[in-house]
Amino acid sequence: MHSNTIDKSIANAVASVEMEGFHIDEQSKIWCKQLLLKEITMEEYIDLVTRKAGVTPKCHTK
Repeated sequence: MHSNTIDKSIANAVASVEMEGFHIDEQSKIWCKQLLLKEITMEEYIDLVTRKAGVTPKCHTK
């Protein structure tokens, strides 16, 4: 996927989310683009957004 296509896709997704009353900040858009460009993994992306949201990861125990 080309960078321009990714930018347009993110802009469309942001517009849709904002129509529902939510806001997507610039950092979140950057992380999304990095994910789509395969600069970060899905695991890294999830870690970044959950930390930003203040969510504490669940401890995996047996």
